[in-house]
Amino acid sequence: MLMPKRTKYRKSHRLSYEGKAKGNLTLTNGEYGLVALEGGWISARQIEAARIAMTRFMKRGGNVFINIFPHMPRTKKPLETRQGKGKGNVEEWVAVVKKGKIMFEIANIDEATAREALRLASHKLSIKTKIVTKESETLGN
Repeated sequence: MLMPKRTKYRKSHRLSYEGKAKGNLTLTNGEYGLVALEGGWISARQIEAARIAMTRFMKRGGNVFINIFPHMPRTKKPLETRQGKGKGNVEEWVAVVKKGKIMFEIANIDEATAREALRLASHKLSIKTKIVTKESETLGN
């Protein structure tokens, strides 16, 4: 599972996913990509599940590029615990994804297979997504 090797601080504040993404707005590595239509936190488990779904459908052909990484720790207090006594323990790592960010890219594979692989990956994520291609980007879509 993806997580940072080390961090400066163990626990962080809740980062906002509102607004539009600043970077990663165009396809750089692949011909097809999965773009976020809304903001959200994507957990390391979701990223891994999407990666597995894509690579299995493509029968390990082509290339998959993952443009998001779970840097932010999410904490949670145990169930049936009274309030206070500090912040909870780190439960999972999440990536902050804003609207318009390209999360996954696929290269060196035919369009039908790439579209289906990205569709399967989108079902593993907790946000609305859209499949984009190099051609649709140049048309201004």
